[in-house]
Amino acid sequence: MTTVRKKFLALACTMTALTCLLPTRACAQPYPAKPVKIVVGYSAGGAVDIVARTVGQSLAVAMGQPVIVDNRPGAGTNIAVKAVIDAAPDGYTLLMAANALAANMALYQPAPFDAERDLVPVSLIGRVPVVIAANPKAPYATIAGLVEAAKTKPGGIAFATPGNGSTPHMAIELFARAAGISLQHIPYRGGAPAITDVIGGQLALVAVNALEVLPHVKSGKLKVLAVLSSKRCSIFPDVPTIAESGFAGFEASVWYGLVAPAATPKNIVSRLHAEVQKALQTVEVRERMASVGGEVVPGSAEQFGALIHSERIRYEKVVREASIKPD
Repeated sequence: MTTVRKKFLALACTMTALTCLLPTRACAQPYPAKPVKIVVGYSAGGAVDIVARTVGQSLAVAMGQPVIVDNRPGAGTNIAVKAVIDAAPDGYTLLMAANALAANMALYQPAPFDAERDLVPVSLIGRVPVVIAANPKAPYATIAGLVEAAKTKPGGIAFATPGNGSTPHMAIELFARAAGISLQHIPYRGGAPAITDVIGGQLALVAVNALEVLPHVKSGKLKVLAVLSSKRCSIFPDVPTIAESGFAGFEASVWYGLVAPAATPKNIVSRLHAEVQKALQTVEVRERMASVGGEVVPGSAEQFGALIHSERIRYEKVVREASIKPD
């Protein structure tokens, strides 16, 4: 074989080897190499959407890639959850989950998914308390007064919520059992129409997240009887907690956290978790959470997974005992 031919063959082999390496090198690009999407199962402008955009902005700066919020409301957030479960497990599609992730496994039958099997927890973000608010003309100004009135007229006091199986609905069912009272549930399609009817006097009570009632409390159209959290709410500092109202150990908050498809590589989940934890320490994220009545909740991915499991068990019990059906 001539020297020229040997050189040609050597060059050909080198080029072939380099060509074979190209896909591997492309796949081996450091994460993230393209925009990350956070799917939200609620409409834009709500509390979950605000939290997703706030955290997304911090992640975009930290990771050097755009973070896009994709709102996919419908079917009680099941559309959004399934979209993430079916997405490629590569860290580029995440879900900003809330309580419905745990509740829907009991609320919908057959269960539309198994969150503990189909998804992996990345990080808990924070909590916003559910509040019990009343029309200012209601004959009770405290939780004690409400409980007393409800005991004299079982099932005679109605409360509005954003819908059957919503977090506020579940919260009031849990509270009623803790208080030993019976209340009549009136479901609405969203918090806004529920609040409107309570302001109008059609019902006396509404249960929603703290953010939704804030402008109406400021205008004097609603009064908050209690926040269903372990600590007082930043936007209602003068309103007692449910524990201060005589129900120690009871808590009902809307929680938010990021989850990813189950097969997402551990190193990517760890990277995302670390970046979220850094974001939760920033003044911007803490102030934004406080502005919607909540607080950030740092912690491990394992702790978030334990919360999803415990909430699943709790909701299974209340759905069964109260015979709650989805809208």
